[in-house]
Formats: sequence, structure tokens, C-alpha cells
Amino acid sequence: MKKRHMLPFLMATLALGAHADAPTPTLPAPTPTLPASATAAPPRPAATLGHVSFPTSCDPRVQADFERAVAMLHSFWYSAGEAAFRQVLADDPQCAIATWGIASILMSNALAGQGASPAGAMAAQAAIDEGRKIGAKTARERDYLEAVAAYYQDFAAHSEKERQIARAKAYEALAARYPDDDEAQIFFALYLAATQTQADQTYAAYLRAAAILEAEWKKYPDHPGIAHYLIHSYDAPPLAEKGVSAARLYAKIAPDAPHALHMPSHIFTRVGAWQESAATNKRAMAVAIAGNEPDEAYHAADYRVYAELQLARDAEAKAVIDEAMQIGGTSPRFIAPYARAAMPARYVFERGAWGEAAALKPPGSNYPFVEAITYFAKSVGEAKSGDLAAARRDAETLDALHAALFDAKNTYWATEVEIQALSARAWIALAEGKPEEALLRMRAAADLEDKNEKHIVTPGRIVPARELLGEMLLAQRQPEAALIAFEASQRREPNRFRNYLGSAQAAAMAGDPAKAAAYYQKLLALAKDADTARPELARAKELAQR
Repeated sequence: MKKRHMLPFLMATLALGAHADAPTPTLPAPTPTLPASATAAPPRPAATLGHVSFPTSCDPRVQADFERAVAMLHSFWYSAGEAAFRQVLADDPQCAIATWGIASILMSNALAGQGASPAGAMAAQAAIDEGRKIGAKTARERDYLEAVAAYYQDFAAHSEKERQIARAKAYEALAARYPDDDEAQIFFALYLAATQTQADQTYAAYLRAAAILEAEWKKYPDHPGIAHYLIHSYDAPPLAEKGVSAARLYAKIAPDAPHALHMPSHIFTRVGAWQESAATNKRAMAVAIAGNEPDEAYHAADYRVYAELQLARDAEAKAVIDEAMQIGGTSPRFIAPYARAAMPARYVFERGAWGEAAALKPPGSNYPFVEAITYFAKSVGEAKSGDLAAARRDAETLDALHAALFDAKNTYWATEVEIQALSARAWIALAEGKPEEALLRMRAAADLEDKNEKHIVTPGRIVPARELLGEMLLAQRQPEAALIAFEASQRREPNRFRNYLGSAQAAAMAGDPAKAAAYYQKLLALAKDADTARPELARAKELAQR
């Protein structure tokens, strides 16, 4: 795509957030700003974080606190976990293995692709150096420290992908050296899963990690890390059903960890279990706010908004968005900016509110792929509303964002923005009276999207491209082809409101009233607790009886 209409912020901020392997921006530590009703609350006793057994040579008086910190690490409770490991070291200055915990926490989410920040890497290396200076009393503890050190070695000289591979190899060696050390096996499974790419649809790393974790789960059914990492390892369309058991248990294993309350919704989203997803993210958001974890609160809010909109609980979705937008103090990572852009875009798309889509304002983040979300929603909304000049301008901005990401070698997010740009230009072409060009672009977007899995930061794309293709075919009165597109999309994104609606409309137009009625009945079942009178529901009630 041509580089045109480059945004002023792009070149100044691209180095901060564009590349998937780029470090997180180094900024001053934020001061959390939470709703007035939120108060920081210490977590309850360790039992509510699950059970972890990690023998050490440290003073027995700190052993329980150390294992509690490891449980926090397994549930990605970063701020509390780092504080807990540092407290262990303060209480027992000879507990060298605590420095392994500090360095491990500072790698951040191993599966998100962003990794440690430069400041975090410096702090982690300082901890590793301190651990080496202290000198662990056992070879096992020294080997753990060196395993995490492999990730940070020559940090600035390596991409995040290279660091991930080095970490996985180091933990594979650790697990092989200590085959009876269950924690070594569990951490190896995590770091192995982190090497899975969105383009590999054999899911080789996920499946290998899951095999390790399933064996460990038989021994430790209340281990937080096993349940957590099984959910991640099954977070793909053809694998998701395998993760339902872990999803339904993890929140019970570690109910005080905000991430543990959110994580089940990764599987619930994959299988279309919207009631469960909304409920667990409601709890996760509340606990994250109370525990001063604003990034986690935003992440849960985005997943919850997605679920509420599938249930036609639009008023509830809007209330969640309004609450989330009041949360400040987020980190420089892209978790919160992504949610801030995605939630309003989802809200307009799922409701077909194209005038509202056209009026959206970009969030002004440091991340081009985050900014693209808004420009995509705006361009499609403008095209559907008839403002083609505005739609073209915003499509040009998408082209510029794609080009910048491509030049920065951020292949994954460049591809995601390319899909959005193709989709926007497809709807522009349709509005211009170019139906063949429109379908060509929309099919290209759907085919490209099918080759990549979604990123774990999001419950799903703002709208599935193949579902958009179905809507375009329906608009061109090609109902048989539209139904094929809708039903193909269901295999990857099941139980979606707009998909059932489009499927019903396509079946009716194709002269299959029985199939149309069946889809309208599915739509009504999905929206049985709707809090908003969507016009489609009234029509569905009438047609479902035919």
C-alpha cells in the first residue's frame, strides 16, 4: 500500500510501540488514578491464590511467602508479585532464588509478545546480578536463576522473538535437568507456549505445552499456573473446547488474582459462552480496580463489552465503557490503549450505528495499530453513511499506518491493519457503485485474516472479516454465497449476534424459511436477556414463528 497522509504522531512514536519485538516505552512510573469508590485492598490469605510447592534453601520463615509470590507470578499479578518477592529478599537477604522471581515478574506477560521494558530489563539484570553475588545454596536454584537470565542476556541486541526462543530453550534444559521438578516443567510449558506464532495454525507449540500441562494437572488440580497456561494453550478455534474445564476452574483456584478471574473468558469467548464471559470479567474488573491494577481492569472491560454486545445488552456494555474510561494510571504497555480504542468501535459496529462510527475520535496512543482501530470503524461508518470523502481520507490514514508498521517490520500488526484497510476500501467501492471491486477487496481481507490468529490482547477483531464479507454479499443480493460466508465465520467466531442475524436474512432471501427461522430462534435465545430494544429482535420474533 502507498504511504500517504502520514499522521504527525507516527514517526515520533513508532519506535515506542510499532514493532512487536520493540521494547515497551520507558516512561516515569504512572500514578494510579482509579474511581473514587475504589480502594486498594490487600489480597486475602494465600489459599485464594491456589497451591504452589516450590522447595528452596531459604530461611523456612519465608518459605510460605516465597510460594505465595510464585503463585502471583503464575497468575501474572505483576505489581503485587514483584513486591512479594522483594519482601522475601528483605526478610532473608540470603534467599538468592527470590531474585529469580523478581526477574521473572519483570518479563511481564510472556504470551503477549511485548516483553520486558528497557527499564524493567535493567531492574531484572540488577536482580540477577544480586542473586549471583548472594550465591544460591543449591545447584537447582542457581540453574533457575541462569534460566531466566537467558532472556535478558544482551537484551538490547535481541528482538523479543529471539529473547522468547532463548528463554524457552533455557527452560527446556532446566526441565530436562530436573525431571522431577514440577515447577520446572510448568514454567517450561509456559515459555514454550509463548513461542507460538499467530500464523502457525498447526498450533505445534501450544499442543506440546498442553501435553506437559495436562500431565501436571492430574497431580496438582489446584495449581494456578497449570490452569492458566492450559487456557492459553487452548486459546485457538479448533482447540478451545479442550480448555473449557480449565476455564471453569481457574477463577475458583485463584479468586483473589484479577487475571485469574479474567482468563477463563479467553475460552468462553472462543466457544461463544457470553453469559459466563460477562460474569467472570465483571468480577475481574472489580477486583482489578480494587487492587490498583488498571491495565487488568481495561483488559477485562474489553472482553466484557464484547460479550455484553453479543447478548444485546447494549446499555450494560455502554455502562462498562463509561466506567472503564474513567480509569487512569495505566502502564505504557498497549493493553489499556487497545481496550480504549476497541470498546467504542465494538459498540458502534455490533449495533450497526454507522453515524456514531463516523463520529469516533482516535485515542491518540503511541501505537499505530491501536489508532487504526478507530480509523477502520470511522471509514466503514462513513462509507455506509454516504460520506465518501471522509471515508477515503480515513482509508488513506489506514494505508499510512499499515506502511509504517510494515517498514518497522512489525509483520503481525501490519497485517491486521492491512485487513482493516482492505475492508474499509471494500465498503467504499460498494458505495461508489463498484460491486466487483468491493467483493474482490472484501474476499482478500477475509482470506488474509483466516491465515492469522487473533492476538491475546483482544477477545476478537472489531468485526470478523468473513462476517463482513457475508454482509456485503447480502447487500449485493447474493444470499447463497452470503450464507456460506456467515457459516464459515461461525466456525472461528461462534454464537455472534450479527452473524446469526445475517445468516437468517441470507437464508430467507435464498428461499429457505426453515433455516431462516432456525437462525432467528438462535438469535432470540442469544438475546433472551437483552436490555435494549434492537429493531432486529422485534423482526426476529415475528419471523422465527414462520
